[in-house]
Amino acid sequence: MGKKNLTSLDRVFTTMGHNEPDRVPLFLSLTIYGAKELQIPIREYLSCAENVVRGQLLMREKYKHDNASAFFYGTVEYEAWGGEVVFRDNGPPNSTEPILRSIQQISHLEIPKFHEQPCLRKVLEATKLLREYLGVSAPIVGVVISPFSQPVLQLGFEQYLQLLYFDRDSFNMLMRVNEEFCVNWANAQLGAGATAICYFDPLASPTIIEKELYMETGYPVARRTLKRIKGPTAVHLASGITLPVMDEIINTGTSGLGISSKDPLDKIKESAREKVCLIGNLNALDMVNWLPGQVEERVKSLIAGAGPGGGFILSEDSGEIPWSVSEDILMEISEAVQRWGNYPLHWVEDYEEA
Repeated sequence: MGKKNLTSLDRVFTTMGHNEPDRVPLFLSLTIYGAKELQIPIREYLSCAENVVRGQLLMREKYKHDNASAFFYGTVEYEAWGGEVVFRDNGPPNSTEPILRSIQQISHLEIPKFHEQPCLRKVLEATKLLREYLGVSAPIVGVVISPFSQPVLQLGFEQYLQLLYFDRDSFNMLMRVNEEFCVNWANAQLGAGATAICYFDPLASPTIIEKELYMETGYPVARRTLKRIKGPTAVHLASGITLPVMDEIINTGTSGLGISSKDPLDKIKESAREKVCLIGNLNALDMVNWLPGQVEERVKSLIAGAGPGGGFILSEDSGEIPWSVSEDILMEISEAVQRWGNYPLHWVEDYEEA
């Protein structure tokens, strides 16, 4: 039986405990989208912690979603490692050249000290401010790029694949450095006020590399790294498929798992039951083309498929709402969750029979 009038934090913790809260929690990954809300350029929005915090608070009030995040952009760690970031007017900042021109340079790679990196200090400051404003009313989600996926930016994908297949000694050397940074960075965000850490690991998905290679490389990295993070974690594979590696990811001890819109929801729900909280799986890229009136049925279908019994947070599947998604669509998602996500979900039985 659902409980009434829970805070966002209580709602999320209840569902992560595989119980039914008052309604299905809603996570919207609104990062650069806050620039729209403040009506300022993306570069200006990301220039200081105060802008990001203000955007997060305004968007939570507007869309009534349950999360807040001090995540600035996906290449913020790449920037801390010494990479150059290029800002755009209608999308997230991008990386430029790999920071390592050759595999031989791995032995000289130094772990960034996050307190000396302005880009990381802004994240910690925003995290701290969000905690001061929100108290214990809502979860604040920190983000790290997994040590296993980070080399795509450090080396470039082609050179990294050569490392994975033909040079495990250099791979292990790079993982030792990356794991240390990842653990330190995750725990610094938790220390600043983050409730949990999203472990972003797109390379773990069989959409990108075969499962056998992941099991030999990225899986041991995830097990070692996640055990050292001093708070709840959720593994996110971007929009890559999850089901083929789902049991293995559950065995890392993570509390949450981001699922793709390409994953079969019935099989995913059955595999996750009482083991891991599912987070997903609205198609973020397809969302750009949705028309008014299409949203409600999509939300209703996901709640019917994964909501019963708790253990499900409705979200999109890529880790970021695209800039070009209409605000009207986000509002419809919110309204549909308010309408159909209230526990107990008595309507689901009739919906499944229809």
